[in-house]
Amino acid sequence: MIELNADIGEGCDDAGLMPYVDRVSIASGGHAGDATSMTVALRLAKAHGVVVGGHPGYPDRAGFGRYPLAATAGTIRSWVVGQLEALAELARREGMALAHVKPHGALYNAAAEDAEVAAAVAEAVRAIDPGLLLVGLAGSRLIEAGRAVGLQVLNEAFVDRRYATCRRLVSRETPGAVIHDPRLAAEQALSLARGAGVLTVTGERLAVRADTLCLHGDTPGAIKLARAVHAALHGG
Repeated sequence: MIELNADIGEGCDDAGLMPYVDRVSIASGGHAGDATSMTVALRLAKAHGVVVGGHPGYPDRAGFGRYPLAATAGTIRSWVVGQLEALAELARREGMALAHVKPHGALYNAAAEDAEVAAAVAEAVRAIDPGLLLVGLAGSRLIEAGRAVGLQVLNEAFVDRRYATCRRLVSRETPGAVIHDPRLAAEQALSLARGAGVLTVTGERLAVRADTLCLHGDTPGAIKLARAVHAALHGG
């Protein structure tokens, strides 16, 4: 069955999510996170046997990394490398290793659309460890960039967000963009897992290939959503 992942280390109830997820991306000091929070997240994941990865973002704590920052490709690469090096070192101290990298927020969205940003992220990940998986929006420029530099990739889809017909997520600022109903999240997860895609906000059926499904740890009611999605995916 398809895996469920979550973004953690962002000041939410990560412990409550752990029984329901297979993979977590840990805020790596850009939009959120410091040595203490990263270590807590790593230990929590280790205790639950959950796969860990980095979650680098724009260095914008005030905006939680949800707004793009003007930067050269070299600067973006440097930001990502620096954040991943910090998390990887903390993981080594805990006897752990990172398995993947998934950009956060506006960096994730920019890398999905902008080939230059996507290449900068992919090159940063390869520089850290060419064995790392690169997680990106299904069918996006980031997936293409990862493959171009020889990385293995995971096409990601979302169980708690609505899609537009262009295969991109509807902006969080749009009413109805975030799914808060556990039943609806579970239905979307099952549809994606079965290869049936998702319904867009305008009602069309959209084909989306997914290797991993994401639920945001900072979505209100995230634990209820995770419980419902996990039960649906595992027949419980």
